[in-house]
Amino acid sequence: MFLYSFKFKKSLRKFPKKLIDKILEKLRVLEADEFCIILNNHKLHGEYSLYRSINITGDIRLIYRKEKDNFFLIDIGTHNDLYE
Repeated sequence: MFLYSFKFKKSLRKFPKKLIDKILEKLRVLEADEFCIILNNHKLHGEYSLYRSINITGDIRLIYRKEKDNFFLIDIGTHNDLYE
């Protein structure tokens, strides 16, 4: 199950429909196989050390945390927007 933070929902509204379709596609992959190679799933460091990140496109990242069967979607944006 996916749970969405307010920040994630706010960030998601900025994307065009075509990119939202790509995001939904990657979320289906995440749910089916969290560590599928196309996601480039990796643990984050520093202030995000409790979270993981997946690639949506070459520059768009999605930050999440997983507890049991729940994926908490924290934020989404470009690499620079998220990590600067």
